[in-house]
Amino acid sequence: MTGNFNIRDSLWDFSFPHHSSISDNLIILADSFDLSLSVPTNQISTRYVDNINDSNLTIDLIFIQYDSPALNNHFIHPEWHLSSDHTPLTITISISEEVIIIHKSSIMKDSDKEAQFLEDTTNIIKNLNVSNLSDIHMLENIINNLANKVDKVWNRNVKLTNIMRHSKSW
Repeated sequence: MTGNFNIRDSLWDFSFPHHSSISDNLIILADSFDLSLSVPTNQISTRYVDNINDSNLTIDLIFIQYDSPALNNHFIHPEWHLSSDHTPLTITISISEEVIIIHKSSIMKDSDKEAQFLEDTTNIIKNLNVSNLSDIHMLENIINNLANKVDKVWNRNVKLTNIMRHSKSW
């Protein structure tokens, strides 16, 4: 969770001498999502003011998942703020490679099995008993029954292929 929270607090802005109950609420909210405040690798302001009478602020924050030591830091880029008064924050997330086995099922187009599947499925739909549709539970029973019957027809006619893919995961 990241963004401009517009809250000054000594917890993340060391040049600010006060603590706010609003900050406590933000920390409690983040905690409810198992998130904790990320500590930047460079402790500098995230918002730069144009008025020389005001001080720069640290109000842009990143919260990350608990127990993620690889994610427990981010970087503040003051040189990237260009025309904005806020500086971009970045965090590097490592992605590990993982093998995922996927099963692909198919019926050959224009084959006898396709024709049989379509005929069987059409008959299942035609023969649905919907005369007793009195409430949502009856509808759910009809839908589940339809899904089970179509699944059985599919499995009788399908050609199964195993595909192994390399995928990136977070």
